[in-house]
Amino acid sequence: MNSLGINKPKKETKVVVAMSGGVDSSVVAALMKEEGYDVTGITLKLYDDSKQSKEGRQCCAGQDIIDAKRVSEKINISHEILYYQKKFKSKVIDSFIDSYAAGETPIPCVQCNQTVKFRDLFKYAKDLKADALITGHYVTRIQKNGHANMYRAKDFNRDQSYFLFSTTQEQLNYLRFPLGEIDKSETRSIAKKLNLNVADKPDSQDICFVPNGDYSSVIKKFRPESFKKGDIINLKGEKIGEHQGIINFTIGQRKGLKISNKTPLYVVNINANENKVIVGSKENLEIKEIKLRELNILARKEEFEKAIKIKVRSTGRLLNAKINLKNDSAKVQILDKETGISPGQACVFYSKDSYGDKVLGGGWIDTTFNNKLST
Repeated sequence: MNSLGINKPKKETKVVVAMSGGVDSSVVAALMKEEGYDVTGITLKLYDDSKQSKEGRQCCAGQDIIDAKRVSEKINISHEILYYQKKFKSKVIDSFIDSYAAGETPIPCVQCNQTVKFRDLFKYAKDLKADALITGHYVTRIQKNGHANMYRAKDFNRDQSYFLFSTTQEQLNYLRFPLGEIDKSETRSIAKKLNLNVADKPDSQDICFVPNGDYSSVIKKFRPESFKKGDIINLKGEKIGEHQGIINFTIGQRKGLKISNKTPLYVVNINANENKVIVGSKENLEIKEIKLRELNILARKEEFEKAIKIKVRSTGRLLNAKINLKNDSAKVQILDKETGISPGQACVFYSKDSYGDKVLGGGWIDTTFNNKLST
């Protein structure tokens, strides 16, 4: 059994490494080559970035493809580019716009992992007869009795398990995440020791198809009809202002309302059907229960009878919760105080065992409830 848990000599074990052009995936490819595996690097071309802003750092842009190619040449592995622009537009960008138009707050990085990366690239790697697909995600994978489990990464500040909740069991059995047990600082140190050209490359900050974080410009480009004027109302249904399009607002937002009030007002609901933005006080943002759709479950039902924690945003804390599973949906009772949870985000389930915080699965937030309103 080799270091990847595959019963083959390393030199006979073919692996595909998803190379984004960043330091993490570059280090993973270099480590696999150094260990003696048969490595093929693959970079995805996901969108036409020719007109995108050159400011900031975004993944999957033209420079990233060049960087991935240079790293591949440096460590002497074969490298391929897959042109997935149409798939990405259909499965990620269109879904992103649909979600905002429905008054939700989407997470396109999860959609990207769920579709073009862990579905389409997964299939391509299988077609190449690769023994494993390897990525630079910070998440821990532990295999027992031929069954793979996912855990939060050692470096909690870099943990990406929230973004990978939709990974299927079949995919998880095939995937490997070599960076799950090390800190980001160690990754950069390895890159410098190997003299990789991306050793000091900044991490990507924005969604790859959203220049400088300006998501409204992307929606205006693809769906300008989304910018319809409408009413801003209070919880009594009284009109107290006007908006220039619901896509300009997210749950919990305070700035940009342009309404004077004795106490601060926050966006507490977005009614896409009536094109209305509902505002209220901060206490109206506290959510006690959420309903989930499109579940992906990685654990046995009995594991949900233990103490469960959830995450409702990528940078959020773990919250105590009770979960009632029902087919492809679930109701989640939140036992801790939490505010500003938005439909369109993900809710990921965790339970603690001797290995750490195990990912049990998760789902997409469909509806949220507090004691005064639901969204």
